[in-house]
Amino acid sequence: MESTLIAELGDRLYGALNARETVAPLTDSYPDMSIEDAYHVQQRMVQRRLDAGETVVGKKIGVTSKAVMDMLGVYQPDFGYLLSGMVYGEGESIAVNTLIQPKAEGEIAFVLKKDLLGPGITNAMVLAATECVMPCFEIVDSRIRDWKIRIQDTVADNASCGVFVLGDRAVSARAVDLATCGMVLEKNGEVIGTGAGAAALGSPVNAVAWLANTLGRLGIPLKAGEVVLSGALAAMAPVKAGDNFRLAIGGIGACSVRFG
Repeated sequence: MESTLIAELGDRLYGALNARETVAPLTDSYPDMSIEDAYHVQQRMVQRRLDAGETVVGKKIGVTSKAVMDMLGVYQPDFGYLLSGMVYGEGESIAVNTLIQPKAEGEIAFVLKKDLLGPGITNAMVLAATECVMPCFEIVDSRIRDWKIRIQDTVADNASCGVFVLGDRAVSARAVDLATCGMVLEKNGEVIGTGAGAAALGSPVNAVAWLANTLGRLGIPLKAGEVVLSGALAAMAPVKAGDNFRLAIGGIGACSVRFG
């Protein structure tokens, strides 16, 4: 894609974000858009947020579980940037009208103490670079109308990033089996989903290694101090005002969020 078109599409998504509106899938108008093109559009959208005063606080891996792949019809992982304006505290109320069409995902978050720059990053290197893991809600959101996304649409839209909430406890990544730890997801006191770490590419550690190596080929590091969201452990749950969500992950802890 020409740089002028990339800038135009990135600006379109940034405008939709600010206006709390959706746009038609980019792939409707540009069916030949490549994933590489889509990441360039993502960079433009993210840069607009950085220019407005936000900072990068981490990265996220998206579309890692079969449940999410089946729901979206997208069958490969992607990544996006976590920005300072996306951060909410444990139990804090999130106003639904600050989002567009949000859905809640339960995940395991990694907090890094060392940089990771691929390629060549192994699972052992991921564990050595991890300060702790935490339970997390990612509230994904799409600027693409009705979530009618192909992989190029969600990539361009910063991997459908919305906001995220870290839980009430941090533990060593070596203190729990991250592949077999189980998650229970509740909505308004009712269990709506269960999952395990293995839902995220076989293990959340695999997912972080994938991200480090994928970014490394682009010359982008995962940096010490950053948060990495490793992917959903169960299907996404729609969100509306008045909803209360809670998740618990065995050996790690719990996280809750409510919507006003």
